Amino acid sequence: MDIEEYRSIILNAIEKEIESYTFYRTVREKVKDENLKSLFNELAGEESNHRRTLEGFLTKEPGKLGFDTKRDYKVTDTLEVPPLSADLKPLDGLVIAIRNELDAMQMYTQLAGLSVDPEQIELFESLASMERGHKARLEDIYTNMAFPEAW
Repeated sequence: MDIEEYRSIILNAIEKEIESYTFYRTVREKVKDENLKSLFNELAGEESNHRRTLEGFLTKEPGKLGFDTKRDYKVTDTLEVPPLSADLKPLDGLVIAIRNELDAMQMYTQLAGLSVDPEQIELFESLASMERGHKARLEDIYTNMAFPEAW
């Protein structure tokens, strides 16, 4: 892999983290539930940390970074993703967030699979695991809201 391919992959990953950060901040402003506001704020902070980690890889030499878990309920993997709107319902916001986490998890898993450097594999597997953890937390909340227990 040449330096431009490497940079392109990392820059794309950074762009996805920025999109996730922006999404969480936007949704945080739209939901009324304080617990969801707090959750989306926390997730935005974690996506910002992922971005900084990836930016660190741009300073490393690609020769040293060659390319060749937690639970996942898959509860919302088949649900249609609603559009982001001003009157976004909390469940719709959760579906969008879960799908974003799924996409990020899959991207990092693929990058880990393409990596040959042990440090780089560990980083991408760790990022995939974090995204899987975000997805699981969001799915727990979604399940409790979408399917409340009836007595």
